[in-house]
This record gives sequence, structure tokens and C-alpha cells, in this order.
Amino acid sequence: MQKNRVLTLDVTDLNNLGFGVAHHEGMTVFVGGAVDGETVRARVILVKRTYAVARVEEILTPAPWRIPDDCPAAGCGGCAYRHVTYPHEAVLKRRAVVAAFRKAGLPETRVAGVVTPSGADGTPCVSGYRNKAQYPIARGADGSYLLGFYGAKTHRVVEAARCPLQDPAFLPILEDLRAYFSEKQLSVWDEERGQGLLRHVYLRRGSESGEILLTLVVGEDRFPEAEGFAARLMERHPALVGVVLNVNTEVTNVICGDTYRTLAGRGYLVDTLAGVRLRIHPAAFYQVNHAAATLLYAKAAELVHLTGREQLLDLYCGTGSIGLSMAHAAGEVIGVELTPEAVECATLNARESGITNARFYQGDAGDARHLLDGIPGGVHPDVVVLDPPRKGSTPELLRYLSDLAVSRIVYVSCNPDTLARDARLLIDLGYRMGEVTPFDLFPRTGHIENVTCFTRAGDSGDALTDTIDTIK
Repeated sequence: MQKNRVLTLDVTDLNNLGFGVAHHEGMTVFVGGAVDGETVRARVILVKRTYAVARVEEILTPAPWRIPDDCPAAGCGGCAYRHVTYPHEAVLKRRAVVAAFRKAGLPETRVAGVVTPSGADGTPCVSGYRNKAQYPIARGADGSYLLGFYGAKTHRVVEAARCPLQDPAFLPILEDLRAYFSEKQLSVWDEERGQGLLRHVYLRRGSESGEILLTLVVGEDRFPEAEGFAARLMERHPALVGVVLNVNTEVTNVICGDTYRTLAGRGYLVDTLAGVRLRIHPAAFYQVNHAAATLLYAKAAELVHLTGREQLLDLYCGTGSIGLSMAHAAGEVIGVELTPEAVECATLNARESGITNARFYQGDAGDARHLLDGIPGGVHPDVVVLDPPRKGSTPELLRYLSDLAVSRIVYVSCNPDTLARDARLLIDLGYRMGEVTPFDLFPRTGHIENVTCFTRAGDSGDALTDTIDTIK
């Protein structure tokens, strides 16, 4: 295998980065621009010891599911599947979940079909679904202000204000911001020098409430004419309920710093998810796809199988949305979250929704043995809901939950690889796993959310026992 060599390849798969997968002379070749089911001519652009990367030069036999990629923000690298039909994307995503469990040594895992919300016309909702957007800011070669995303494997900003995945209500605000930055000729953050003013524009919208919250991330503890700037935006965009300034002076790829200052309106938005009214701070986690999250929460509630007596422990709880949506069916809900702003929001959300059987505390799930220390009355959970970040849970936490003899663990995951890894450990600890259901919270991208239930082996009287498929 040599660089610049042109190969004729049969593409057998499409991975979650959007590369076709082929094989040549015993080596795996990842082919940019190719789709599974195609025969292509491709030029090798990179050779490693166990794989090569190539770029399509000619499609000899196109796949029947190939479609034109007409994205106005092409090049940002965020979408893996814009060049295939959505039904085929769903097939690929389910296949990826199956492969993750097979790789973890769990080939008998049952995986349901991918669940995707549908619009009024019955077709899957695959655009305009993101209620959160974080745009890095840069200057173009002509001096214009770019509001977009980082290109794949780079820190080069690709203009993406018209990204088809984002809520269309964001665009007028972005264009107004761009005009203001240009009018004032504001400096932008320089990563190499660690200085400059403008870093990110961060927008969130309540899918049911319609409220929009703007957070501007800056690299200096100042903003010229801040109050006038905020008042001007609020006047021009009635959906805006607040303008927040976040200060991040660190040389880091973390978007937001620790300091938030409300310039106008309020520093949070309000939305309703799964029947629960939620106050959402910029630092708090909130599901980006409201319609799909509603379906996901309904499935999680079905799996947790509450009877009104159980103590439910909601870990990585964010603003409390999952636990609060189940509180009516539980004896008590106790939520634990690392981010203090999210804990504050969760507490207020319970109070404002009239939910009196839910309490929320700050804690680090990675520090399992001290996770529940200091919670008044003690915690003896019957059931647990886990919704960890992409890196998954920790062996320490899973062993701790096993030691507590938790009868059911409902695991919500945005990464099938770490879910499969953690499933292997829970099964080794004596739990049985039910069917895995994928929910597409991120259409056109390479990500897929999943939910499943682990039941402690040997527990009697569990109404779910007959529906759980034991891993053999």
C-alpha cells in the first residue's frame, strides 16, 4: 500500500465518521466520500501500519441509498450520514449498536429498531431538531466574522450559521450578532496567543416554550457597551428571555468558563419535557432533541417499572428531568449531579412543579464510595437511573450499585461502546440485561442514544422477568 496509489474498491460498510469501509490486500481502507454498497476508484492519501485512508475519485457503481449532500455548511465534519437516505442511516446505526455489544463479548444482545420521532406528514424528523448550538467565532480571510463549527480534526472554523440541524429560530439572532461584531470591529479569541474577546456564541431554545437564551462567551472580563448590546438584542428578538455573558480566559478547548453574568432579562430559560416544567441554566445539561427525548423518557419510565413505593436514585441527573418525570410513580426521588448550577435548577424545577418527593444533591459519580455521604436520612435505592456522559460510567460506581443490591438499573447512554463495556461488567456482577432500544436523538450525525434495563439476577416478584432476555 502506497500513498497516491489509485485503487478499485468494493465498499462494504459506512462508519460513524462518514467514511466508507473497504479492504484491499488484507488492509482496511477508510474511504472519504464513499457509501457502503458502492464500487469506487479512490486515491490513497494516508498509510498506517494497519489501515489506510483514501479519497473517492470516481464512483463506478453508486449505492441505491446515496443522495446528494446539499448542506450549506459542508466541510464542518459534524454529519456522517447526509449523503445517504435516512432509512439507511437507521439501519447503519442499529448495526453499530449490535457491533458494539458483539465486540464487548455480548453477541446475543437483542437490539430493537431505531426509534425516531416523525413529523405531521409521517416522515422522520431529521432537520431543525437541535435546541442547543455553540458556535466558535473567527475572522475570515476577508475580515468577515465566521459563526460556525470546527472542521473535522482541525481548529479551523467553517461557517455554519445555516446548519440544517439547528433550530431555524437561531439564524436571525446570529446574523444580528454578526452585524454588531462587524459594526464594533470586536477582536476574536486567538488560541495561540491566548487573548482576544469573542470566543463562542451559545444559544438554547425551549422546544415547547419557544424561549431563547443567548450566552456570549468572551476571553476578557469585559464587553463594550454590554447593557446596551443586550437591550438591543432583546428588543429586536422577542423570543429572547435573557442575554448572558460568560467569561473564559483560560487557554482550553472547554467552551464555557465558571463566571456567568446576566446582562438583560434572566439567566435561564424555561421549557417542559415529559410533562415537567424545567428551569435550564446555560451550564446545565439538557437533551438537545426534545421530541426524541420525550420518547426516550417514556421508554425509561416503562423499564424502571415503578409501583409508587420505590426510592429512585437518579445519577448524572442534570436539571432533574428524568427523575422528575418519574416522581409521580415513585416513593421518593434522589438526584445527584456534579454541576452545582444544574443541582440548583433541579431543586427549583421540583419546587415549581409542585413535586415534593424529590431531592437533589451535588456529588461526583466517579467517587462512588462517597457519592451518597451527607444526604439526610440516608439513601437505600431500590432502582437507579444512569445517564452518564459519553465516557460512560465507572467500574467503581457499578460495583457500588451492585453492593447496594439495587434491583433494577435503567441505563441511558449516548455511546454504544461504553454502554456495552459497562453492560459486560454489570452482567459479570450478576445482573441480567433486557433488550437495548436505540433512540436517534442526533439524526445525520454518527451518534445514537440507547436505553436498557439491568435486573438483579435472583430477584423474585419482578414483573419484568418474563420480558428480559438473558445474555447467554
